Amino acid sequence: MVPNRLLPGNRAYLDGNLVRRKMGESDLDQVIWDNELAGFGLRIRPSGKRYWFVRLRQRGRHRRISLGCTDDVEAPIARGEARRLLAEVALDGLPKRVAAKVAPVLADYVDEFWTDCARHWKPSTQRRNRNALEKEILPAFGAMRIDLIGRAEITRWRDDYADGRGSRYNRAVPVLGAMFKYAEQLGYIRKNSNPCKGMPGFKPNKKERFLSPVEFRRLARELDADAASYPVHVAIVRLLIFTGARISEIRDLQWDWVQLPRLVLPDSKTGPKTIYLNSQAVRIFDGVARHGDCRFVFPNAKRNAPIILDPWWLQFRRRCAMPDVRLHDLRHSFASVAVREKVQLATIGSLLGHALPETTARYAHLADDTVAEAAQRVSGGLAETLGLSA
Repeated sequence: MVPNRLLPGNRAYLDGNLVRRKMGESDLDQVIWDNELAGFGLRIRPSGKRYWFVRLRQRGRHRRISLGCTDDVEAPIARGEARRLLAEVALDGLPKRVAAKVAPVLADYVDEFWTDCARHWKPSTQRRNRNALEKEILPAFGAMRIDLIGRAEITRWRDDYADGRGSRYNRAVPVLGAMFKYAEQLGYIRKNSNPCKGMPGFKPNKKERFLSPVEFRRLARELDADAASYPVHVAIVRLLIFTGARISEIRDLQWDWVQLPRLVLPDSKTGPKTIYLNSQAVRIFDGVARHGDCRFVFPNAKRNAPIILDPWWLQFRRRCAMPDVRLHDLRHSFASVAVREKVQLATIGSLLGHALPETTARYAHLADDTVAEAAQRVSGGLAETLGLSA
């Protein structure tokens, strides 16, 4: 046996020397299996943190049990614990540690949950959920055993967000709920004991801002003024205006997805999506330069990621005398114009890529307003004909 040499399939003898070795950087978790004790492994997180674990097979299913961080547990102790648990499974079919449902503290459980569950999420979902974990969940519950976090603790946590930060709670509580659901599957907590289940969220403060014709003209003038200095930024905003697309769908666009006169996105918030371009949107692409083999249509200066719009947009909207307008409001405004042009709500939903009709229904009141205006014009004409005051 060669103790500290990685063998094919990421196998090696797991000891202190291997733990101290510097591994190549990776954006994904790395796993090294012990070449002596089957089921004993070392997990290396992208952050550099390393954890011992053992994989058990019980009732036809594989189950991973964390044995602790390498900073706290030495290799011989982790190996001995893994050997003991494997022996218990071989004799009784279920190790005492699992049978007794000894739950880890939440900070230790995060690694197991993330490794097993996050791989099923979209990259954008991973980023959003990781942010909720690090900023909202771990500061509140990281030091607590997960089986000791109950409804009362969740309620107190929720109350802390009643000062206007409800949206942060609304984003974090589904992640925490998913963690408890998976903990049930692993046997760390009792079945049907998820303390997040049924917890009310905060009512979202829906901000729907629609640009008026005057504001659209003002926006167009300022875009023309910035076109030479900020051609990429201006092109993105113009595409948002003419397509009603989500910001990420245009900002993160790749050349492989551009199939004029349409954009074929392999993934979006609601799954694969095709954006049909009108003639104005198609003409915008005539002025977009391609940068060698860079895959992004609107890259940053290093050509390795999409451009960041926020710094420019915050200044630009002030110059437009519209400091409250968000880029997402261009999507709402696209829908409002479509309603005024008598486009059916179902068609608007298709243009915007809504998965549910209820999402488009928020614009129904605009359709009602349009009908009411038409009724008023008709009644005014009739009143004039009849010699009555309108």
